[in-house]
Amino acid sequence: MRYKAFGLSAALLLAAGCSVNLDFLGRPELQEVVLVKSPAKEKILVVDVQGMIGGLGLDNPLSREGDVISQVYTRLRKAAQDGLVRGIILKLDTPGGDVTSSDILYRETLRFKEKTGRPVVGLMMGVAASGGYYVASACDMVVAHASTITGSIGVISVFPSVAGLISKVGVDVRVIKSGALKDAGSPFRGMRPEEQKIFEEMINEMYEDFLKVVHERRKEDLSMEELRRLADGRVYTGLQALRLKLIDAVGYFDDALAAALSLAGLRAARVIAYTHYPKRQDNPYAAFSGISGFSGKRGLEDALPRVGAGFYYLWLPEIKND
Repeated sequence: MRYKAFGLSAALLLAAGCSVNLDFLGRPELQEVVLVKSPAKEKILVVDVQGMIGGLGLDNPLSREGDVISQVYTRLRKAAQDGLVRGIILKLDTPGGDVTSSDILYRETLRFKEKTGRPVVGLMMGVAASGGYYVASACDMVVAHASTITGSIGVISVFPSVAGLISKVGVDVRVIKSGALKDAGSPFRGMRPEEQKIFEEMINEMYEDFLKVVHERRKEDLSMEELRRLADGRVYTGLQALRLKLIDAVGYFDDALAAALSLAGLRAARVIAYTHYPKRQDNPYAAFSGISGFSGKRGLEDALPRVGAGFYYLWLPEIKND
């Protein structure tokens, strides 16, 4: 409703002959902007992984950006075509997302590295947990802030039940199905033991995949047994993750940039971003997504109702109304 009201207000102003700045709509094509100047011609590209992975974030009809996968994919593809882009800083601020989407983002990052031979450094911001940590495992080096929330290695699936409510209000739900397990996980009745076993087997399989991805990246520092002890779903601060060898360094953007330059064999480079909103992104901490994005507790509260049936590499803490 507020978007319609804004559009109507802009139309009225235009009709009255007033000048309206429509920069909030963004540019049709991605624009290259310089975030940190340098006389060097080589470039280091900053790519944001911001918000829920897999289209679970807030829909915004005024944004030119698609979901997180689309945002990252288009930027990696554009960077691969520019020989002056010598490395990537993947700036992660995400609690994760659905299993498949997290894996796609991980694989696309690996594919960029394999195709171009260029390094990718992960920079964890406020939250880079579960699927965010999964994606970071594709990076050559991972730097986190001391207070970053990361870890949450594991899988979660939520099955709400309204069976008690339906019984109280006297609603009768009839389900016609082709097989005994066709409505497994239905919210209209309690979950049967055989159904729970099936879902647990699926979750365990996805959990093992998560462990394999992390261990492949951390096998020089952690045995699989050590990793399993750490991967019980709990979160860690950046400092804790460093001590536990789940990341490579604690630092800031400058440290991630220094790592990217070193891995790329450069002494200096311009730091750039690709954005539809060139007037909004003029420093390394500005997010390229323009209007929408992940904003900590508020972002999780808004996204929770959108976590539907499925399996997630997602940090999903209990959030109570104030």
